[in-house]
Amino acid sequence: MKGIKTINMLAGMTLAAASVSVLAANADVQKAAGKYPEKTIRIVAPSSPGGGIDVLARFLGAKLAESWGQSVVVENRPGAGGIIGTSAVAQAAPDGYTVLLIAGGYTLNPSLYKNLPYDTMNDFERVSLLACAPNMLVVQEKIPVKSVKELVAYAKAHPDGLTYGSSGIGTTSYLSAALFKQKAGIQMVHVPYKGAGQSNKAMIAKEIDLIFSAPHEMIPYVRDGRVQALAVTSAQRLPLVADVPTVAESGYPGFEVNTCYGVLLPAKTPRAITEKLSAKLSEILKQPQTRKQLEDLSFTLIGSTPDEFTDWARKDMRRWSKELAQAGIRPE
Repeated sequence: MKGIKTINMLAGMTLAAASVSVLAANADVQKAAGKYPEKTIRIVAPSSPGGGIDVLARFLGAKLAESWGQSVVVENRPGAGGIIGTSAVAQAAPDGYTVLLIAGGYTLNPSLYKNLPYDTMNDFERVSLLACAPNMLVVQEKIPVKSVKELVAYAKAHPDGLTYGSSGIGTTSYLSAALFKQKAGIQMVHVPYKGAGQSNKAMIAKEIDLIFSAPHEMIPYVRDGRVQALAVTSAQRLPLVADVPTVAESGYPGFEVNTCYGVLLPAKTPRAITEKLSAKLSEILKQPQTRKQLEDLSFTLIGSTPDEFTDWARKDMRRWSKELAQAGIRPE
């Protein structure tokens, strides 16, 4: 009996020591979160300069630096539909100083690639769903069409005669074109680029015939007559270009593809840091000047909580898994 009492006493002491260690560790985490940020924050934009991810990363980076008084740098890591940059952040230290700004590829890629180098849900902490924006279908002036209907007729008369660019497989630029091809029953030649910056430059340089791209990237060239806009991929028309119809009302009911942007941190980043960054981003997005500047670039602002972002991500992954399977777009 005496031996049993001794064992129980030792067990109790061990549990007490473990509890003290956990409390101390939690105290350290809370202390670190309270001081966060104490050094430069790096925002990884998994796209080339000039695209929607890059624009949003630099805009928010400047706002965070101004608000927190700490340097914020943006690092472009383009390639493979965002996989290269996303993978790099998955392996970064979970301390809140390496931040990932993602777009549509985050929830699309699990349905487009069989072997991703990271686990979409388990390798990240979701911070905030920032905003969403549609794509705009634009074609070169040399293509003799003025509507989606005429484009489809032209494509059918010239099988594989049209080239379309994208910012890479796994992006909504690619997805918009892939779904459009499938629903319209046409063939076109895909020319992928390492990010929206490169694909947009190719479009303006007349290296490709058409593209689905962010409206704010193409509207200036539409207005000066270098390219023509045929449709937008949102459910409703965009106020910025109210004369441009949606793909849905151009003969393809239910067609809707939006690029949604969000912020992630590496898995196991302390919850207190995740919530602090989320709250700051929401605060920034609620500022009247910020709202006007981003809405003028065709962004619809959200600014969610971490849990709301997680719920949205799960639903969006299920949506695209179902829709891509129905469209016959299979993982590579």
